[in-house]
Amino acid sequence: MIRIASYNIQKSIGVDGRRQPERTLKVLGELGCDIIALQEADRRFGARHSTLLPERLAEACGFHPVPLARHDGGLGWHGNAILVRDGICVRSHSCIDLPQLEPRGAVMADLEIDGRRLRVAATHLSLVGHFRQRQIERLMQILHPDEGSPPTVLVGDLNEWREEGRPLRAVSAHYTITNPGKSFPSPFPVASLDRIMTSADLPVLRSGVHRSATARIASDHLPVWADLDLPA
Repeated sequence: MIRIASYNIQKSIGVDGRRQPERTLKVLGELGCDIIALQEADRRFGARHSTLLPERLAEACGFHPVPLARHDGGLGWHGNAILVRDGICVRSHSCIDLPQLEPRGAVMADLEIDGRRLRVAATHLSLVGHFRQRQIERLMQILHPDEGSPPTVLVGDLNEWREEGRPLRAVSAHYTITNPGKSFPSPFPVASLDRIMTSADLPVLRSGVHRSATARIASDHLPVWADLDLPA
Protein backbone atom coordinates (compact mmCIF):
# COMPACT_ATOMS: atom_id res chain seq x y z
CA MET A 1 0.00 0.00 0.00
CA ILE A 2 1.18 3.50 -0.89
CA ARG A 3 -0.30 6.71 0.52
CA ILE A 4 -0.29 9.80 -1.69
CA ALA A 5 -1.55 13.29 -0.90
CA SER A 6 -2.23 16.48 -2.80
CA TYR A 7 -1.95 19.84 -1.07
CA ASN A 8 -2.23 23.40 -2.34
CA ILE A 9 -0.03 25.15 0.23
CA GLN A 10 -0.75 28.69 -1.06
CA LYS A 11 2.98 29.57 -0.80
CA SER A 12 2.76 28.83 2.96
CA ILE A 13 0.35 31.73 3.53
CA GLY A 14 -2.40 30.74 5.94
CA VAL A 15 -5.96 31.96 6.14
CA ASP A 16 -4.72 34.41 8.77
CA GLY A 17 -2.63 36.12 6.06
CA ARG A 18 0.69 35.08 7.65
CA ARG A 19 3.44 33.22 5.77
CA GLN A 20 4.66 30.45 8.08
CA PRO A 21 6.54 27.63 6.32
CA GLU A 22 7.02 25.75 9.59
CA ARG A 23 3.25 25.49 9.88
CA THR A 24 3.12 23.97 6.40
CA LEU A 25 5.84 21.49 7.33
CA LYS A 26 3.84 20.44 10.38
CA VAL A 27 0.86 19.57 8.18
CA LEU A 28 3.07 17.61 5.76
CA GLY A 29 4.40 15.61 8.68
CA GLU A 30 0.89 14.87 9.94
CA LEU A 31 -0.17 13.23 6.68
CA GLY A 32 1.87 10.03 7.05
CA CYS A 33 2.37 9.82 3.28
CA ASP A 34 4.93 8.25 0.98
CA ILE A 35 4.38 10.79 -1.80
CA ILE A 36 2.98 14.32 -1.68
CA ALA A 37 2.14 16.57 -4.63
CA LEU A 38 2.19 20.29 -3.85
CA GLN A 39 0.58 23.17 -5.65
CA GLU A 40 1.67 26.80 -5.19
CA ALA A 41 4.94 25.55 -3.72
CA ASP A 42 6.93 28.40 -5.32
CA ARG A 43 6.31 32.10 -5.45
CA ARG A 44 4.77 33.15 -8.76
CA PHE A 45 6.81 36.31 -9.37
CA GLY A 46 10.38 37.54 -8.96
CA ALA A 47 12.97 34.85 -8.27
CA ARG A 48 10.16 32.29 -7.77
CA HIS A 49 11.84 30.77 -4.74
CA SER A 50 10.02 28.09 -2.80
CA THR A 51 8.70 28.85 0.65
CA LEU A 52 9.95 25.40 1.75
CA LEU A 53 13.67 24.70 1.92
CA PRO A 54 14.69 21.18 0.81
CA GLU A 55 16.85 20.71 3.89
CA ARG A 56 13.91 21.54 6.16
CA LEU A 57 11.68 19.12 4.25
CA ALA A 58 14.21 16.37 4.93
CA GLU A 59 14.77 17.32 8.57
CA ALA A 60 11.16 17.93 9.55
CA CYS A 61 9.29 15.39 7.40
CA GLY A 62 11.74 13.01 5.73
CA PHE A 63 10.77 14.17 2.23
CA HIS A 64 12.93 14.95 -0.77
CA PRO A 65 11.74 16.91 -3.81
CA VAL A 66 11.82 15.33 -7.25
CA PRO A 67 14.30 17.57 -9.13
CA LEU A 68 11.76 19.37 -11.29
CA ALA A 69 12.74 22.99 -10.64
CA ARG A 70 14.03 24.98 -13.60
CA HIS A 71 15.39 27.81 -11.49
CA ASP A 72 17.52 28.01 -8.36
CA GLY A 73 15.59 28.11 -5.11
CA GLY A 74 12.43 26.52 -6.50
CA LEU A 75 10.81 23.15 -5.85
CA GLY A 76 8.82 22.64 -9.03
CA TRP A 77 7.30 23.86 -12.26
CA HIS A 78 4.65 26.59 -12.15
CA GLY A 79 4.37 25.84 -8.44
CA ASN A 80 3.79 22.09 -8.90
CA ALA A 81 6.17 19.87 -6.94
CA ILE A 82 6.41 16.19 -6.00
CA LEU A 83 7.92 15.07 -2.69
CA VAL A 84 8.98 11.47 -1.98
CA ARG A 85 10.16 9.70 1.14
CA ASP A 86 13.55 8.02 1.58
CA GLY A 87 13.78 4.70 -0.25
CA ILE A 88 11.64 5.75 -3.23
CA CYS A 89 13.73 5.83 -6.40
CA VAL A 90 13.03 8.51 -9.01
CA ARG A 91 13.63 6.87 -12.40
CA SER A 92 12.66 9.83 -14.57
CA HIS A 93 10.82 13.13 -14.36
CA SER A 94 9.48 15.82 -16.67
CA CYS A 95 7.63 19.13 -16.80
CA ILE A 96 4.56 19.50 -18.98
CA ASP A 97 3.51 22.73 -20.66
CA LEU A 98 -0.24 23.28 -20.67
CA PRO A 99 -2.44 25.65 -22.71
CA GLN A 100 -2.66 28.73 -20.56
CA LEU A 101 -4.10 32.15 -19.98
CA GLU A 102 -2.21 32.52 -16.70
CA PRO A 103 0.98 30.50 -15.95
CA ARG A 104 0.00 26.83 -15.57
CA GLY A 105 1.71 23.50 -15.97
CA ALA A 106 2.01 19.93 -14.74
CA VAL A 107 4.80 17.66 -13.57
CA MET A 108 5.37 13.92 -13.85
CA ALA A 109 7.72 11.41 -12.26
CA ASP A 110 8.27 7.69 -12.81
CA LEU A 111 9.06 6.10 -9.45
CA GLU A 112 10.23 2.71 -8.24
CA ILE A 113 8.98 1.54 -4.85
CA ASP A 114 10.21 -1.82 -3.57
CA GLY A 115 10.71 -3.00 -7.13
CA ARG A 116 7.29 -1.78 -8.29
CA ARG A 117 6.68 1.02 -10.76
CA LEU A 118 4.39 4.01 -10.27
CA ARG A 119 3.85 7.08 -12.42
CA VAL A 120 2.78 10.21 -10.54
CA ALA A 121 1.52 13.34 -12.27
CA ALA A 122 0.40 16.52 -10.56
CA THR A 123 -1.22 19.72 -11.78
CA HIS A 124 -2.98 22.93 -10.85
CA LEU A 125 -5.55 23.82 -13.47
CA SER A 126 -6.83 27.19 -14.67
CA LEU A 127 -9.57 29.24 -13.03
CA VAL A 128 -11.07 29.69 -16.52
CA GLY A 129 -13.28 26.81 -17.71
CA HIS A 130 -12.22 26.93 -21.38
CA PHE A 131 -8.54 26.65 -20.52
CA ARG A 132 -9.23 24.06 -17.83
CA GLN A 133 -10.81 21.86 -20.47
CA ARG A 134 -7.89 22.28 -22.88
CA GLN A 135 -5.40 21.55 -20.11
CA ILE A 136 -7.11 18.30 -19.15
CA GLU A 137 -7.27 17.25 -22.81
CA ARG A 138 -3.53 17.86 -23.11
CA LEU A 139 -2.83 15.83 -19.96
CA MET A 140 -4.96 12.95 -21.22
CA GLN A 141 -2.98 12.90 -24.47
CA ILE A 142 0.25 12.55 -22.50
CA LEU A 143 -0.99 10.21 -19.78
CA HIS A 144 -3.30 8.10 -21.93
CA PRO A 145 -2.69 4.54 -20.73
CA ASP A 146 -1.19 2.05 -23.14
CA GLU A 147 0.21 -1.44 -22.88
CA GLY A 148 3.58 -0.27 -21.55
CA SER A 149 2.33 2.33 -19.09
CA PRO A 150 2.98 1.79 -15.38
CA PRO A 151 0.14 2.25 -12.89
CA THR A 152 -0.58 5.98 -12.94
CA VAL A 153 -2.06 8.49 -10.50
CA LEU A 154 -2.87 12.10 -11.39
CA VAL A 155 -3.55 14.47 -8.51
CA GLY A 156 -3.99 18.17 -7.98
CA ASP A 157 -6.10 21.25 -7.56
CA LEU A 158 -8.44 21.06 -10.55
CA ASN A 159 -10.36 24.26 -9.75
CA GLU A 160 -13.49 22.42 -10.91
CA TRP A 161 -16.54 23.01 -8.72
CA ARG A 162 -18.99 20.82 -10.65
CA GLU A 163 -19.02 17.05 -10.28
CA GLU A 164 -20.21 16.71 -13.89
CA GLY A 165 -17.99 19.42 -15.36
CA ARG A 166 -16.50 18.83 -18.82
CA PRO A 167 -12.90 18.51 -17.57
CA LEU A 168 -13.91 15.70 -15.21
CA ARG A 169 -15.80 13.93 -17.99
CA ALA A 170 -12.65 14.05 -20.11
CA VAL A 171 -10.70 12.40 -17.28
CA SER A 172 -13.29 9.73 -16.53
CA ALA A 173 -12.91 8.28 -20.03
CA HIS A 174 -9.44 7.04 -19.01
CA TYR A 175 -9.16 7.17 -15.21
CA THR A 176 -11.17 6.52 -12.09
CA ILE A 177 -11.84 9.81 -10.30
CA THR A 178 -11.77 9.75 -6.52
CA ASN A 179 -13.33 12.66 -4.65
CA PRO A 180 -11.83 12.45 -1.14
CA GLY A 181 -14.20 15.16 0.15
CA LYS A 182 -14.64 18.89 0.47
CA SER A 183 -11.30 20.65 0.81
CA PHE A 184 -11.89 24.36 0.10
CA PRO A 185 -11.93 26.79 1.81
CA SER A 186 -10.09 25.16 4.68
CA PRO A 187 -11.92 26.69 7.70
CA PHE A 188 -15.38 25.70 6.38
CA PRO A 189 -14.95 23.60 3.23
CA VAL A 190 -17.80 23.63 0.72
CA ALA A 191 -16.07 22.56 -2.53
CA SER A 192 -14.14 19.48 -3.70
CA LEU A 193 -11.49 21.19 -5.82
CA ASP A 194 -8.72 18.68 -5.05
CA ARG A 195 -9.03 15.23 -6.60
CA ILE A 196 -7.16 11.97 -7.13
CA MET A 197 -7.39 10.10 -10.45
CA THR A 198 -6.04 6.59 -11.01
CA SER A 199 -5.56 4.16 -13.88
CA ALA A 200 -7.61 0.95 -13.87
CA ASP A 201 -4.72 -1.10 -12.48
CA LEU A 202 -4.32 1.12 -9.42
CA PRO A 203 -7.22 0.60 -6.97
CA VAL A 204 -7.93 3.21 -4.30
CA LEU A 205 -8.41 1.49 -0.94
CA ARG A 206 -9.30 4.56 1.13
CA SER A 207 -9.30 8.31 0.72
CA GLY A 208 -10.05 11.38 2.78
CA VAL A 209 -9.44 15.01 3.68
CA HIS A 210 -6.92 15.91 6.38
CA ARG A 211 -8.70 18.25 8.82
CA SER A 212 -6.26 18.89 11.65
CA ALA A 213 -6.35 22.18 13.53
CA THR A 214 -3.11 23.26 11.87
CA ALA A 215 -4.34 22.31 8.39
CA ARG A 216 -7.43 24.46 8.84
CA ILE A 217 -5.29 27.58 9.14
CA ALA A 218 -2.03 26.79 7.26
CA SER A 219 -3.54 27.25 3.75
CA ASP A 220 -6.87 28.00 2.11
CA HIS A 221 -6.99 24.34 0.96
CA LEU A 222 -7.02 21.20 3.09
CA PRO A 223 -4.80 18.30 1.96
CA VAL A 224 -6.49 15.27 0.38
CA TRP A 225 -5.04 11.78 0.48
CA ALA A 226 -5.56 8.25 -0.82
CA ASP A 227 -4.20 4.79 -0.04
CA LEU A 228 -3.34 2.97 -3.28
CA ASP A 229 -2.99 -0.76 -3.84
CA LEU A 230 0.18 -0.76 -5.96
CA PRO A 231 0.37 -4.01 -7.94
CA ALA A 232 3.51 -6.11 -8.23
